[in-house]
Amino acid sequence: MADERLIVALDVHTFDDVKKLVGELRDSVSFYKVGMELFYSVGAGVVEWLKSQDKKVFLDLKLHDIPNTVAGGLCSLMGLGADILNIHASGGFTMMKTAAEALHKESERLGVERPKLIAITVLTSINQAEWCGALKISEQVVEFARQAKAAGLDGVVASPQEARLIREACGENFLIVTPGIRPAGADINDQQRISTPTIALRNGATHLVIGRPIRAAKSPREAALKILAEIDGL
Repeated sequence: MADERLIVALDVHTFDDVKKLVGELRDSVSFYKVGMELFYSVGAGVVEWLKSQDKKVFLDLKLHDIPNTVAGGLCSLMGLGADILNIHASGGFTMMKTAAEALHKESERLGVERPKLIAITVLTSINQAEWCGALKISEQVVEFARQAKAAGLDGVVASPQEARLIREACGENFLIVTPGIRPAGADINDQQRISTPTIALRNGATHLVIGRPIRAAKSPREAALKILAEIDGL
């Protein structure tokens, strides 16, 4: 079985591109991220197709609205069979708690396994100079993570730089999904936003979201296998 800590981002525009990449990666990858770009382009069928291929799916739609609207949206999305759904922690504690409770109730009503629910902390595109919050970014990320755990969520999305702080604050059995990962030896110009798989996992990450380094490689399968070799044993 492929290492489920590696999630490949399907940041493409067409269903044909999805099928081509998944076909090239074959059994080396079992977990994929479907984001807004792809979902809004080709629709829910991409999630259903990935599930039909025995793949796991992180449906990265970042819901953010009033509590009941987010809860209802998540319950609708649950029918697609995604393994991880997400919302924005900045929507507040009540929104997160309402969403988590709604997913629990709906999964029990339908008699299906509940997808994991995680929260976006602070977008990795925002740097300290742009940030206007009262706390430092790292402090706000940890606070969002604490609130998410208290609200009943399963984890958060955060940069590798905050993963260690989140792990210390939230303990074990809390998902930390880290984007902005580049394989060892890649051209890394911004150490504040980009980290290697090894660094991210050692800092406490549970999942690595990697897109372009695999997708744009001459051989995506070889690129994925190289990353898997890098994290083997960690």
